[in-house]
Amino acid sequence: MDINMFQDALLSWFEAEQRDLPWRKDQDPYKVWVSEIMLQQTRVDTVIPYFHRFIKQFPTIKALSEADEEKVLKAWEGLGYYSRARNLQAAVREVHEKYGGKVPSSPKEISSLKGVGPYTAGAILSIAYGIPEPAVDGNVMRVLSRILSIWDDIAKPSSRKIFEAAVRKLISHEHPSHFNQALMELGALICTPTSPSCLLCPVREHCTALHEGTQHELPIKTKTKKQRNVQLAAAVLADDQGRILIHKRPEKGLLANLWEFPMVEINLAYINEKEQMKGAFHTQYGAQAEIDEMTGQIEHVFSHLTWNINVYKGRVKSLNKEKADLKLVSMDEMEVYPFPVSHQKMFKQYLESEK
Repeated sequence: MDINMFQDALLSWFEAEQRDLPWRKDQDPYKVWVSEIMLQQTRVDTVIPYFHRFIKQFPTIKALSEADEEKVLKAWEGLGYYSRARNLQAAVREVHEKYGGKVPSSPKEISSLKGVGPYTAGAILSIAYGIPEPAVDGNVMRVLSRILSIWDDIAKPSSRKIFEAAVRKLISHEHPSHFNQALMELGALICTPTSPSCLLCPVREHCTALHEGTQHELPIKTKTKKQRNVQLAAAVLADDQGRILIHKRPEKGLLANLWEFPMVEINLAYINEKEQMKGAFHTQYGAQAEIDEMTGQIEHVFSHLTWNINVYKGRVKSLNKEKADLKLVSMDEMEVYPFPVSHQKMFKQYLESEK
């Protein structure tokens, strides 16, 4: 491969065809950082409105570092993978305190920040600081596996080193920011997982897979393990004053620190689901509850498991006492608390049922 010709073709295409994305308006390291964390496991179209709202609410390193975590999670509500938001804020606080609010520009320092892996570090260093560091994500691995005919399994963490080494050989030292973004853009728009648009590809002359007819076989990627199904039941419970009972999830683990409606795992060996719920709500939350009709069913898919939730509404007859992780809140106050998507859907079903 003629590397200079490859670089020229890729960069010319990117400069002409790049999407108008808000984090490309300037090279602010903080905005690049926020966008890259949001884009992990989330589509660009989904991220754009979240990015605008997040930056408006937390426009600077200082603003995010000093924000209440609950407000940050509320701003992240609906994006999922909430540990990303918590890690981002923890790392931003370190930047504020240790580096005077300036995102570090050395690979060693930036990689030491919480939640900043090799890809995010490379993206910030190359896009914001113009440092020729590789930023290897799934798009980049797919593109390079085809161009260079790399048959290593991209699902294996060890394969990343192969692709990072490839980027180091190919990257433009004059335009590392555009080069890395161009590889990502090529994977997103042209060199897609299925049915790549090879005839429209600006670097098709350099693509080994196209010449060998293997573009539909690459990349090699083993399938992930089958998800575990969990049967759950949840209830939106109101007291005599119309306040809703909500519970804060633990500080660690799945959906940490988010709020939810009382929810329990159901033993399918027992027929009476409502009785199981009443017993579990009393044991877990200290709540005596009446369970009324079902308002709907929700399936929520995580990377490793699927929640199948039967959703009910009901009434709180008595509550032992409110604790820090258990509150009765008014309808207006509900707006303040961050909920996972599944529980947002539950509340929407509840409101529909009350009309």
